[in-house]
Amino acid sequence: MARGICKDYKTHMDFWDNYWVCSSVALPDPVLQKQYDNEMYKFGSASREHSYPISLQAVWTADNGKLPPWKGDYHHDLNTQLSYWPAYTGNHLKEGLGYLNTLWSQRDVYKKYTQEYFEKDGMNVPGVCTLQGVPMGGWIQYSMSQTVGAWLAQHFYLHWKYSMDRKFLEERAYPFLKDVATFLEHISVVDDKGVRKLVMSSSPEIFDNSIDAWFKDMTNHDLALMNFAFRAATDLAAELNRLEESAHWKQLYKQLPEYDLDKDGALAFAKGFPYNQSHRHFSHAMAIHPLGLIDWNQGEKSQNIIKATIKKLEDCGPDYWTGYSYSWFGNMKARAFDGGGAADELRTFAECFCLRNTFHANGDQTNSGKSKFTYRPFTLEGNFAFAAGI
Repeated sequence: MARGICKDYKTHMDFWDNYWVCSSVALPDPVLQKQYDNEMYKFGSASREHSYPISLQAVWTADNGKLPPWKGDYHHDLNTQLSYWPAYTGNHLKEGLGYLNTLWSQRDVYKKYTQEYFEKDGMNVPGVCTLQGVPMGGWIQYSMSQTVGAWLAQHFYLHWKYSMDRKFLEERAYPFLKDVATFLEHISVVDDKGVRKLVMSSSPEIFDNSIDAWFKDMTNHDLALMNFAFRAATDLAAELNRLEESAHWKQLYKQLPEYDLDKDGALAFAKGFPYNQSHRHFSHAMAIHPLGLIDWNQGEKSQNIIKATIKKLEDCGPDYWTGYSYSWFGNMKARAFDGGGAADELRTFAECFCLRNTFHANGDQTNSGKSKFTYRPFTLEGNFAFAAGI
């Protein structure tokens, strides 16, 4: 009241005027258009340059005296990452800085966790953490995963690639990535054949919270993230003319093994563990999306892997998918230049996994067989991954 309602209203309208002129999408499909417009409205509502990042429910957390689903915490298993996918092609880099500024400001907390838990130099990030970045625990194979920091580092890399802000590159993107790559170098080992690998490896949520969740061979999930971290560090160091550092990171990624493929040429979870079960988290396919390490434009070999991996996902079916799985799958099909297929997956998300207010409720709300999950916990990552898919 002291500031004045008229002044606040003008500030509010100025924000939205500036926000909506940054980008727009026009679609012939009214279902996809409505959902997209609502997702970008949510993104503008939940993100600011100097705010905390988008959590599971963000500004829509219910104040009913109870904990929201999954405690409303920061899940770096995929939830925060998917929530910022639309910041880049959507031209909302300023809003995306709320995520990056927080990750940057909490580095001391992350390094303390890295030293105490892993006893290694460099930096990793807890997969499940509080507002201040302190680890909260949970299923060990994703709450304390060795490659969480690498996925988060991708967002620093993307901000640089879309902004070409050299100050950000020098002061934020490369230092964050270098700390993560240093940790991955120290946590990994080189065997007698010269192959670099993790002693223990996991693929988020595969085999749940059991000893089977740890693989003796490196999973495609961990391999893709290590590959990305070392390659991106190589790229950024070279951009900064730090040629010795660039050569060092390049040597490390050349030591990594090939991705493991099943008999049909599709990405597997790990050696001897093909994707043969319906599962909501496409952790085995990280190299395709979001990391883009296996890309359609690379030619026939990569195209065959992408097609086989997509076919395997379709063959195993969506029994245990949630809404964000359809959003993620839409992004994967778009990467394969299958626009019609991408639209189909995104339309299923909008029609079957969202409430009337367009919020993602995880389970199939139509009982149409799109998933055996019919529950309705509300989380945001599916909404924003949908927008990125468009």
